[in-house]
Amino acid sequence: MRAVGLDGFSKGWVAVAIDGDQRTISFHPDIADALARRFDRTGIDIPIGMTDDGTRACDLSARARLRPHTSRVFTGARRWLWQEFSDADKANAEAERRGQTKVSRQLWHIGKKIMEVDAFMRAHQARDIREVHPELVFLRLNGGRPVAPKKSEEGDALRRRLLKRAGFRELDRWLTEARIGSGAKRDDVLDACAVALAAHEPHGCVPNGRAPRDTHGLPMQIWY
Repeated sequence: MRAVGLDGFSKGWVAVAIDGDQRTISFHPDIADALARRFDRTGIDIPIGMTDDGTRACDLSARARLRPHTSRVFTGARRWLWQEFSDADKANAEAERRGQTKVSRQLWHIGKKIMEVDAFMRAHQARDIREVHPELVFLRLNGGRPVAPKKSEEGDALRRRLLKRAGFRELDRWLTEARIGSGAKRDDVLDACAVALAAHEPHGCVPNGRAPRDTHGLPMQIWY
C-alpha cells in the first residue's frame, strides 16, 4: 500500500509518501510530477469538486467539527471565479451580482492550485485521489481536542509531537531540509504528513456515506 499526501506551497507541492514502513518526503513543481510515481491512494489538501455557488456540505461539516476554529476551512471555491477573472475584486463584484458570497483573499490566492488539481482530477477520475483537511487529521490525532493555531509555538510543537507519535521519526530533519532546500514552510511539511496519514489509513469523512458529486462527477467529500 503506497499512500501519498500532498500540500501546496509557493513553488509547488510537498509530497509525503507512506510505503510499508518507509516514509519519504519530496518536492515537486506541479501535481502531475508529484503523482508521476505509482500510488494506491493520494490525499490532497485542496478543494476537489465544486458547485456553481461555492456551497459544499463537506465544508460546512468540517467547519462544525473544528469549532471554534471554523475559519481553518476555506469555503466558496467556484470554477468560474478563476476561469472568468484574474482580479479578486472583479470576481467578488460578480459574485455579489449573482447573489453569492465573496471569495476570501486566502482562497483567491490558492486558485491556481485549485484549478490545477481540478484539471488533473477530471482527466484521472479512475484514480483514488481524495480531498483531505489536515486540521481534521490533527483534531483526530489529538483525541478530538482543539489544536492551537499552527503558526503559534504551542500549535507547531503539538503537531510535531502528534506526527512523531504517528511514526514520522525523521520529521525534524525534514523540516530543516525543507526550509533550506525547497522553500516550503514548516506548516506545509506538517500538513503533508497529516494528509499522508489520512490517505494511508482513512478514519472517516464528511459527509459520511456516498460522496455527493459535482457537475463533472468529482466527489465533494473531505477525509481525515
